[in-house]
Amino acid sequence: MRSSVYFINREVMKLMAENRDKYLQLDEVIRENKGKQGAVMITLQAAQNIFEHVPRDVQIRIAEGLDVPLSEVYGVATFYSQFALEPRGKYVIGVCLGTACYVKGSKNILERLSKELDVKVGSTTKDGRFTLRDTRCLGACGLAPVIMINDDVYGRLVPDDIPAIIEKYRAM
Repeated sequence: MRSSVYFINREVMKLMAENRDKYLQLDEVIRENKGKQGAVMITLQAAQNIFEHVPRDVQIRIAEGLDVPLSEVYGVATFYSQFALEPRGKYVIGVCLGTACYVKGSKNILERLSKELDVKVGSTTKDGRFTLRDTRCLGACGLAPVIMINDDVYGRLVPDDIPAIIEKYRAM
């Protein structure tokens, strides 16, 4: 078993103490999957469900627990879009930038959302309510341009549609 030393600041220590039960859950998943084929993916999926994202300290715990390099855990976590390294908002907005949507103005939709929410693409609003992401094809080319908010699809959009859509989710 390899030994690693990591510097963990007080903020991380506080988070670990506050989430003790979650870390115990993760440790159980690690124990159940250690040595199994696909253990990194299975454990990351469980960690995502437990923590709602996979921050660095969770990745380190998985790597050490499964006795695999941290680079392998990080590589899987960053390759698959299902994993978030930072907390996501309650509403994740995906703006399709696939060819059909892009040609029909999805870039303008993305810019309007960014302005309306006061957030950069790939980030979460300060209140933690919205995460704005650009995506590739959402499979609704006939409705281009398209956005998806969690499981809700909106199509044939123009930038002026955005305020009313966002207001609906702010009211929820």
